[in-house]
Amino acid sequence: MGAAGSKLEKALGDQFPEGERYFGLENFGNTCYCNSVLQALYFCAPFREQLLEFYANSKNIGDAEENLLTCLADLFTQISSQKKKTGVIAPKRFVQRLKKQNELFRSYMHQDAHEFLNFLLNELVDILEKEAQAVKSEPETSSPPEKTANGPKHAQANGVSKEPLVTWVHKNFQGILTNETRCLQCETVTARDETFFDLSLDIEQNSSITSCLKNFSSTETLNAEDKFFCDKCCSLQEAQKRMKIKKPPHILVIHLKRFKYIEQLGRYKKLSYRVVFPLELKLSNTVEDADIEYSLFAVVVHVGSGPNHGHYVSLVKSHNHWLFFDDENVEMIDESAVQTFFGSAQEYSSNTDHGYILFYESIGASNNKS
Repeated sequence: MGAAGSKLEKALGDQFPEGERYFGLENFGNTCYCNSVLQALYFCAPFREQLLEFYANSKNIGDAEENLLTCLADLFTQISSQKKKTGVIAPKRFVQRLKKQNELFRSYMHQDAHEFLNFLLNELVDILEKEAQAVKSEPETSSPPEKTANGPKHAQANGVSKEPLVTWVHKNFQGILTNETRCLQCETVTARDETFFDLSLDIEQNSSITSCLKNFSSTETLNAEDKFFCDKCCSLQEAQKRMKIKKPPHILVIHLKRFKYIEQLGRYKKLSYRVVFPLELKLSNTVEDADIEYSLFAVVVHVGSGPNHGHYVSLVKSHNHWLFFDDENVEMIDESAVQTFFGSAQEYSSNTDHGYILFYESIGASNNKS
């Protein structure tokens, strides 16, 4: 990587961002699914900042029980505190911990980057929640009584109805969907909310993220054997159902469902469809109907023609430059190169590098409220 590293430094020259580090990650036998997602998360600025802050504030982190959160914080700290600007780091402790934690990632088989991202975010939340519980259950000697200004905190029956803890992982990635069902007999609308860390979208040939999101929120009629039990009518009724985004997340992660189970083949097939993902995305299928603007900052790309083999790389935007991370290798790419990862307009194409997970950050979401 020495030559490649110096090449990157030469390419950026005096535009090399102050204090930034661009490090490739060593592959430990098919761990590209992990490396590509870790690079996307490292360049998710608010997530990185809060993780490094967590690490800095964790007293005696060396003595703390090792878990995925401490390993990830350790890895990000290691990268950000390197003396050199570029190079290669081996995320050995993190990968070992991951394999120890989840047997799914233990084999040397080709793994799914989206499954890994999902597992990682949920695992980080679990660890943070357990830590918060542990802190709460410590005897409260120093907490002043005014902490309970809104009534006693322990009033709930055996902690059953406790408020879910909102961690910094939630603050970055969590959004809320609302599932609205309208009974066509009495017009009553039943809404059910659910949280999400990413949106998995069905894809079509020659489409765009905007059209995929429209399909995601399109109205579906429930009839025949799919009728809906309406509480008001106390019977099964025809109904219309739709999914809307009630609370858009700060970081919007979109997973394109490129692997589809084909009944006739009895196996999964990779859909190489061309799906355009813009650098700036307007999210309009929200409950408030207020357009929220997002900017693309990372793409995890699946390279290969099938679901059970292939390779993952990532494209990352850092300080207005686009970089290409392929395990140990890091190079600069032109912004226009991003569109070569949209997919193929033809069924059989030599281009097998397709955008798979997209990371968008909201642009001044708090200022958009008029």
